[in-house]
Parts: sequence; C-alpha cells; structure tokens
Amino acid sequence: MSQRDNRPIGVFDSGLGGLTVVSALIKRFPSENFIYLGDTARVPYGGKSVKSLMEFARQDAAFLLSKDVKLVIAACNTVSSVAMPALR
Repeated sequence: MSQRDNRPIGVFDSGLGGLTVVSALIKRFPSENFIYLGDTARVPYGGKSVKSLMEFARQDAAFLLSKDVKLVIAACNTVSSVAMPALR
C-alpha cells in the first residue's frame, strides 16, 4: 500500500485573486493542505516585462518549494500565459 504524501500544495498569484482558486481546491480536495502566496508587493503583473514576469514566477515558485510543497500551482493568468515555460 502506498503512503499518502502529506506535504501541502503551493498556490501563487500576483495578488489575492488566486484565493478563489484555493477555495475551489479546498472544496475539491478537502484532505489537502495549502500554502498561498499572494505577491501583493509587485501587483499588478499585467504591465511588467516578460523578463520580469519570468523572474517573479521563478521567485514565487522557489519560495513555495522552500516550504516543501508537493506541487506548485500558478493561479495567475498573466504568469500562465507568459512565464509558464520558465517554471517547467
């Protein structure tokens, strides 16, 4: 029998909008724990350069990975459309 991975799932967004994603995840996966990073210091991401967005995404993901999450979810549309290759 396999053991359950009890590490949390990390979710990040450029602000607080990603909390709606976390809310949906909690409803769908009630036995999971979540860590949320809302990067309100650099919001909005919309007017930033691609280079800056890629760096922000890397930093946000690295922060969550430093918390030993088992998975990182980018709940940010801007990051999803521009910087996802940098995160893979």
